[in-house]
Amino acid sequence: MTRQLPLRQRIRKGLVFLAFLSFPITMNFLSPYVIIDGAANGVLNGSLVMFALMFVSALFLGRLWCGWICPGGGLQEIFEPLNRKPVNRRKTDWIKWLIWTPWITLIAWLAIQAGGYRSLDLLYHTQKGISVAGTPDRPILVAYIIYYIVIGLFVGLAVFAGRRAGCHTICWMAPFMMLGRWVRNRFGWPSLRLVAAPSACKDCRTCSKNCPMSLDVNGMVRAGRMEDSECILCGTCIDNCPAKAIRYSFSGGQS
Repeated sequence: MTRQLPLRQRIRKGLVFLAFLSFPITMNFLSPYVIIDGAANGVLNGSLVMFALMFVSALFLGRLWCGWICPGGGLQEIFEPLNRKPVNRRKTDWIKWLIWTPWITLIAWLAIQAGGYRSLDLLYHTQKGISVAGTPDRPILVAYIIYYIVIGLFVGLAVFAGRRAGCHTICWMAPFMMLGRWVRNRFGWPSLRLVAAPSACKDCRTCSKNCPMSLDVNGMVRAGRMEDSECILCGTCIDNCPAKAIRYSFSGGQS
C-alpha cells in the first residue's frame, strides 16, 4: 500500500506543479536569453528583475524558491517516479557554475557596451505578459520551439540522470540564490533554515533516502549542521523523519 504524502508535501508539490503549468506564461520572465537581449539593447526587463529578486529572497529565505515555486522543479518532480536515483553530486554540481559564469559575464559586458540600462520594459519579449504568445519579432512557433527545448532538457536529465538533475547541472537560476545564501551566512542574520537535534536522530537515513536534491541529510543531522548550498528547503526531510529530529527555524548564524 502506497503511503500518502504528508500534508505539507502535498501542498508543496501542488504549488510546484502549478508553477510548471504556468510556465508558458512565465518562461520569458525566467529566460537566460531575454536578459541577454535586454542587456544588448539597454532594456531593464522582467527577466533581470526576477533574477535580482531571487538573489534578494535568498538573503532571508535561502533557496525556498527552488523547493516551492520553481516551474523547472515542478516538472522534474512530475518525472521523478521514472528515476529516483540520487545524482552524483561530484560529477554534476560544478556544471551550472561553468554555464552561469560566462553567461553573467556576457550580460554585464553587453550592458556596458549598450551604455547601461536606458529603459524599463518588464514585459519584454512577451505578448501582454504571455511568453509563448509570440511577438512581432518572434513568431509563436519559435516561442513554442524554445519552450519545448527547455522542457526536453529538464525532462531528459530527470529521466536519465536522476532526481532533480537539472537543478544540479543546467539551472541558470540556482547560482543567484546560492550567492544570496552565501552572503547571508557570512553576515549571519536571521533567515529561514533547517535545524536539527542530533540526539533525537535514530540513524534510519529516511531523510537522505527521500531528499529530492540527493543530499546526505543524515550526515548533516548527525553533525548538527544543516548547511548545504544545494538544500532547497522543501521540508521533505522534516516531514518524513519519524523521530522529528529536523525542523524549520527563522534564526541567525549557520545551522
